[in-house]
Amino acid sequence: MRRLVWSLMSVAALALAGCGNSSDSSQNATQGGETAAASGSTAPAAAPAKANAITGQVTLRDTAQVSADAKLQLTLVDVSTQDAAPLATKTVQPANTFPLSFELEFNPNDVNPAGLYVLKVDLVDGDRHYTPPLQTQVLTKGAPTQVNIQLVAEQTAGEKELAAFTAVQKQIGGMKISNGTKLEDKVSRGWQLFREAGEVKFIREQVDYGDKGFTSTDYAYKGGKPWVVVQQKKSSKDAKPTETDRAAWGQDGQLVLKTAEAGGKTSPLSDDAAADLQKQADAILKLATNGKGK
Repeated sequence: MRRLVWSLMSVAALALAGCGNSSDSSQNATQGGETAAASGSTAPAAAPAKANAITGQVTLRDTAQVSADAKLQLTLVDVSTQDAAPLATKTVQPANTFPLSFELEFNPNDVNPAGLYVLKVDLVDGDRHYTPPLQTQVLTKGAPTQVNIQLVAEQTAGEKELAAFTAVQKQIGGMKISNGTKLEDKVSRGWQLFREAGEVKFIREQVDYGDKGFTSTDYAYKGGKPWVVVQQKKSSKDAKPTETDRAAWGQDGQLVLKTAEAGGKTSPLSDDAAADLQKQADAILKLATNGKGK
C-alpha cells in the first residue's frame, strides 16, 4: 500500500515538473517572438527619395553602339504652362554606359503643386537622337521622383529623306516615262525619266565607262532640284556593286545624308563626293529635259 502511494506521488511530482518546464518554454518562446518582432520593426528601411531631386536610370531599348561623344540631356519642365522655363536642366557626358544612373536637382520652392511636370530625356550621339516613346511625368499629382526610362533611337534627318525616297522609288511604275541615250568618247549613257503631274520626280541612269567601270544611279528631285542620289559603282554592267554612295539634301538645301557602303561596311561620304553627285544630278536633269530642267 505504501509503495502504491509513493508511486502515485512520484507521478504527480513529475507531472508538475513537466508543467513548469512547459510554462517556462512557452514563456521563452513568447519572449523570443516578441524580440524577433521588435528586431524586424527596427530594421533599416530603403533610403527615401530625395525631396529636391529626380533620380533614376536610363536604358536603351536596342543594343545600339553609342560613341564616347554621346551626351544625355535632362530637362524638368511644367508642361501645363505654355513656354514655361525649365525647373532644372543637366547634361551628362560621356553617356555611353548603360544602365546610366542620373540625379537632377531642383529647388522645391519653385514647384507649383498644381503643375504637370515632365522629365524630358534626350540622348544625342552625332546626328542620332534617342528619346522615350512616352513622356515621363514626375513630381506632382501623385507622380514619382524616382523613374526608370527606356530610350528608343529616332531616325536621323538623312534616314527620313532616304525612307521618303524609297517610297517614291516604289511609285515610279505609275508615272509617265520617257527614255534617252547619248554616246560620248568612250562613254555610253542611257536613262529613263519619270514625271508626275508634269514634274520630273525621278531619273534612272546607267553609264558605261568601258574599262573604267559602270555606274547605275537613281536621282530623285523636288521642285526641280536634286533631293536624293543613290549611285552604285561596278566593274561592269552585270557585276555586283563594289560601292554604293548615297547623298540627300533637305528642303533648305543642306546636306543631311552622305554615306559610302563598300565591303559590307558603311563610312561617311566626303563632302566633295556628295557635291559631285549633286552636280551629276543637275547635269542629267538638263540632258534628259533638253535644258529645260523640268
